[in-house]
Amino acid sequence: MARQLQHEHGVAVELWVDNLHSFRRICPEVRTDTEVQQVSGVTVRHWHSQDGEFEAADVADIVIEFFGCDIPEGYIAAMVQCEPRPVWLNLEGLTAEEWVEGCHTLPSSHPRLPLTKHFFFPGFTAKTGGLLVEAALDERRRQFQADPAAMAAFLAQLGLSAAEIAARKVSMFCYPHAPVAALFAAWEQGAEPVTCLVPEGVATDAVRSFLGVDAVAGAAATSGALTVRVLPFVPQPEYDKLLWACDLNFVRGEDSFVRAQWAGKPFVWHIYPQEENLHHKKLRAFLHRYAAGLDGLSAFSLYWNGAGTDDQHSAPLWSALQVEMPAIATRAADWQRQILENGDMTGNLLKFSRVLQSVKQENRV
Repeated sequence: MARQLQHEHGVAVELWVDNLHSFRRICPEVRTDTEVQQVSGVTVRHWHSQDGEFEAADVADIVIEFFGCDIPEGYIAAMVQCEPRPVWLNLEGLTAEEWVEGCHTLPSSHPRLPLTKHFFFPGFTAKTGGLLVEAALDERRRQFQADPAAMAAFLAQLGLSAAEIAARKVSMFCYPHAPVAALFAAWEQGAEPVTCLVPEGVATDAVRSFLGVDAVAGAAATSGALTVRVLPFVPQPEYDKLLWACDLNFVRGEDSFVRAQWAGKPFVWHIYPQEENLHHKKLRAFLHRYAAGLDGLSAFSLYWNGAGTDDQHSAPLWSALQVEMPAIATRAADWQRQILENGDMTGNLLKFSRVLQSVKQENRV
């Protein structure tokens, strides 16, 4: 989002990040020992604590909190000194539940200060903020997928052999509690060759058990019809290529979940777990929108997230998913066109911010 704001809209962006080491895994240009740096035109600042003193000149025109992450009190105090005061947005987590349509763009007054925060919800309908997507993303995908040699070269750089490239290719990005070992067993005993590509640090117990060695980048093993290969974490543009090059993508959380949808390929979502299984409600809300008529995908997705029945097993669920794969591929392409009609989240957020800014200017007059 920060790159898109800068590259496509010419907006100067300061991105405050508390963990530069984690950031560097997906953005190798980041230096972990630098307080302020420029990365792809974005100013990246190391966020140490909630302490600190700020002046009005330090405050941006648009202040965005991600997922309810509180910004420092000193920064909020400086926002009060600005004239006009900045647009203050809380960018919420993504859900397909209907209630977000009624909460999108709602205001929330600060309990003590003359400031108003607005909630901005990404989503899957025109009554939400839409999904994050860069203007040129789909064209890059089309060019890449239209060039088999480019895809083969990309996969070869990751260590895949010709046989692994020719097999059904599956990317695996999930949380530790996913039933990966059971799925590995189903693939291993199946009739179809499967190449499973797992980022280092993901599903480590199941991967280590299958490989018989530590699950480090570059490790690989084949047993039966299954080959498992461990990949290093790659920069975000390279992860997009991985999604584009695979036949099926297991994704988790929010960001890879959205990127899988723009890839236009079949995917299975591992939703972030919440207390009292609230995430199961969110999962079902998405499946209701996305997987209507795709019973195999729905059943497998519920099983993968621990929301199925006790008598479900990987092998028959995988078989049903295999049979349904052509229909899922068609749905993936149709869905991509459908959600693109809602516009892109970054552009929608800027439009809403400009509306709020114009209101503030009118109030000054």
